[in-house]
Formats: sequence, structure tokens, C-alpha cells
Amino acid sequence: MSTDSWALSVDDQESTAKSIGKLRIKEAGDANIRQPDGDGDKSDEEEKEDRASQSLLNKLIRSNVVNNTNQVEVLQRDPNSPLYSVKTFEELRLKPQLLKGVYEMGFNRPSKIQENALPMMLAEPPQNLIAQSQSGTGKTAAFVLAMLSHVDPSLKWPQCLCISPTYELALQTGKVIEQMGKFYSEVKLAYAVRGHKMDRGVKIKEQIVIGTPGTVLDWCVKLKLIDPKKIKVFVLDEADVMIATQGHQDQSIRIQRMLPKGCQMLLFSATFEDSVWKFAERVVPDPNIIKLKREEETLDTIKQYYVLCNSKEDKFNALCNIYGAITIAQAMIFCHTRKTANWLAGQLSKEGHQVALLSGEMVVEQRAAVIERFRDGKEKVLITTNVCARGIDVEQVSVVINFDLPLDKDGNPDNETYLHRIGRTGRFGKRGLAVNMVDSQRSMEILKTYEKHFSKCFH
Repeated sequence: MSTDSWALSVDDQESTAKSIGKLRIKEAGDANIRQPDGDGDKSDEEEKEDRASQSLLNKLIRSNVVNNTNQVEVLQRDPNSPLYSVKTFEELRLKPQLLKGVYEMGFNRPSKIQENALPMMLAEPPQNLIAQSQSGTGKTAAFVLAMLSHVDPSLKWPQCLCISPTYELALQTGKVIEQMGKFYSEVKLAYAVRGHKMDRGVKIKEQIVIGTPGTVLDWCVKLKLIDPKKIKVFVLDEADVMIATQGHQDQSIRIQRMLPKGCQMLLFSATFEDSVWKFAERVVPDPNIIKLKREEETLDTIKQYYVLCNSKEDKFNALCNIYGAITIAQAMIFCHTRKTANWLAGQLSKEGHQVALLSGEMVVEQRAAVIERFRDGKEKVLITTNVCARGIDVEQVSVVINFDLPLDKDGNPDNETYLHRIGRTGRFGKRGLAVNMVDSQRSMEILKTYEKHFSKCFH
């Protein structure tokens, strides 16, 4: 869907606010609000969030670099040295076959993170780097370009080592290496992943090895397929996912300790909670640090409403009444549990509405396909639970409906999730619409908490 049609449809939505006002939208404190009957089914919030799946999902649905307006913060190892950034790939003096590969992949100019990271990664002598960036910022292409640039194709042994938390994520990175190295056929790639059986003592001749920590460690120590002392570039990708996986942290540190003193260390992570920082500092000595500040989410451009209902069925009827208004552009409907999401999708389908359902039991590839269809506008409404939708950004969403208000795992108001859900509709100053379904005294109290927290009056 083009931005222009999106903008027009949002303008149309301004007028739909009046039709929403005709529903039973009441001020707080009204009587006739039912008490919760206890859904009884387990909240998706209580299920373990699979960070690796989330990361893979984002890689699958991001075919190109996201247009990012965020500021980049650079902390240099040596604050007195000049800070270089580039606006074109030509400035990097890449090998012609690599430059050709970069353009072939559709990169016309460096992304925000690439502008600052690539000069550091390609510097002589090599510089270590810790970089924070979300999916879609071009960081994989950046470290792949660094590995391909530092390789000497005449030497037939591993010189660059990249470890990823899972088999699937390693394959995704490998795909980028193959695409970017398309015109650099002398450089070969080996996958150190499960199922790739190798005999002890057979030396690997490929210059780049990508794999998971356990298999890479085996190839270095048990099978002696890789001589770690000959590694020039070590990349640790998805560090936050890595340390959330049992054993990966220790394995990564063991690999890093075998590498030579002059080896370039590059670590990437989407988030940097304390545990990730501690891990990063152990793995990467004397680093430069690049942070991509997250886009601030705001509620200033979003009109927020609530609808009073007496039951789940009542909420469904209210939703049907505003369905015509919400399908002008694209809408996301959030449910607290899988059971409710499945029920709602079934009911709307029975009424002849075309909806997409994002559910926890789907495999990652299925989820990616659903999101792609939604993004392409094939379905106008996406029903999801919170866990499934975390981290997924579809720019043209301009209506969010909280069929169930967001709660944390203890059943208390979750301000951050509310902001993230609703904030999707107000990106880059665009106007959005949020409708909250209130079906009990408790959910009215929760709504009041959100009003107070965000200093906003819900209509």
C-alpha cells in the first residue's frame, strides 16, 4: 500500500471517529459493568518468549533496510581520534567485486548504522566494535562486508568466524554472505551447524565459517577442523538471544579465548540490558560502541476511545459495528490469550470478514507469511496476541483495537506494552486511532491507570 493512499485513508478515519462515538462509549464510573468471569485459559504472556524465533521472524519479513530516522550515538575507544562516517559505499574503497555485490543487493547508500560502523570495521589496524541496533538496520550486511573485505582468498583456511544463536539464524546470515560475495567467487563459506558431519582432523579450506556456538567449539577443540589462532575477524551476532540460550554464553567465551590477540571482535545486539553488557565487555576488549537510539513512541497524535461492553460477545458486536470504519486503512486487534484470538478470528470469518491471525502455535515461517500478506494489504485486519506481535512493525497500521487491555504476567496494568501497541499507529507523526474494549469493573480500573500514567483523557 502506498504512503499516499495510507495518508488519505487516515484522513477518512478522522470522520469515522464520529461513528465510533455512536457506539455505547461511556464515561468512566458508569454502572452496568460486569465483573470478570475468568477466562481460565493461559495468557500468552506467561509462555516463555522465544527470542531466537522473534529475531528470525524479523529477518524473514524484512526484505530491505527500514527507513530509520533514529539518532546514532558513537562512543569511541579513543575519544581524540577523528570520527569518520561515510555517505556512499565508494568512500570505503571496497574491492570492485564487493561493491558490485552491495549494489546488486539493493543497497544504494549506507544505512544509519553502516555510515558509522563500516569505517571502524574496515579500518587498519582493525578496531573492535559493540553495536546496538534493531532488525532492519543493515547491521548484518555491515559485518558481512567487513568479513569479506578482510579475507585473503589466496589462503585456504578459515580467517573469519561468525557465530549465531541458532541454526536458522546462521543460515540467514549465510544467505547474506552468499549474496554479497556473489561476484567474489574465490571466497568460500562453510556452515558449522548441526547435521553438518565432519571427520576429525580434516582441515577446513573455506575462508569464512558461520555456525552455532556448540558446533563451532567442537570444530575448534574436538575435531580440530579450525585453527582458532588463524582467525582475523570474530563476529558474535544476536548477543541478547545468545545469552538467553542455555550454554551459549560459556561456549562463546571459550571460543573467544582461543583467538589471537590481534583478532578483530565485533558484537551485535538488539537490546543491551545489564547481562548483555557484562557479556559484551568480557568478549570484546577496548571496543568502540555504537548505539542506535530507539524511535520514541508517542501518544500525542493518537485519538484514544473506549467502548463499554458486558461480555466477550458484546465486545464482538461492538467490533462488528466499527469494522467498516477500521478497514479503511489497516488495523491490529490485540487479544490477551490464544484462545480468545482464535475465537475472534473464527467469529469474524463467519460474518464474512477477511482477517489474518497471528498465533503462537504457528512455526516462524508461517508467521512471516501472515505478516507479509498483512503488510501487502491482502488482509486489512490482523488479530494477534501480544507475544506474537512483539517487535513487529508494519508501518501502515493506523488503527489498534485492544479487544483485551494489556496486562503483565501478574495481571497488573502494563504501561510499556500499552504504549508499544498504541504507539504503532502514531509513527513518524502520523495520526492514529485506538479503541479499548472495557468489559468489567477491573478493566475500567486498568483503563483509568493508563489515563493517569500517560496524562491522556480517553473519549
